[in-house]
Amino acid sequence: MYDLIVLIILLAVGYIFGRIAEARHYKSILRREQQYRNVVAVASKIPPIGEQLEASILVSGSVVISVDYFKRFLAGLRTLVGGRVVAYESLLDRARREALLRMKKEASKVGANKVFNIKLETSSISKNARGGVGSIEVLAYGTALAPVLQVRL
Repeated sequence: MYDLIVLIILLAVGYIFGRIAEARHYKSILRREQQYRNVVAVASKIPPIGEQLEASILVSGSVVISVDYFKRFLAGLRTLVGGRVVAYESLLDRARREALLRMKKEASKVGANKVFNIKLETSSISKNARGGVGSIEVLAYGTALAPVLQVRL
């Protein structure tokens, strides 16, 4: 009985602190998305014809996010019955958006206002004892285009 109470308390604490951390991260993402809205990220491989761009620079942004205990517990339950693992969907959404923001920040630092040929790479970089997801990395990269006069390395 004591073990069950401890488990419930740990799950409740994990849920509360996980939700608080996730909400703070989303607020930070929304604020920075507004800050870097002038840097356009485009999946197209070729820039529009007629653009007078003289410099191209590879820019990237990377983030590693760990799965909290509560989400890992919920995902484990979901694997028993199948279906969408909603607990991991928000984790991947935050990681992708954060990686894109870091890439846009790097593009902004070199004076670029457009990034073409955006690619996203996602990988699991650590696993827990049972082989489940522990941490994920998302890497966003692309070609930043800017006039030569604005390039600041």
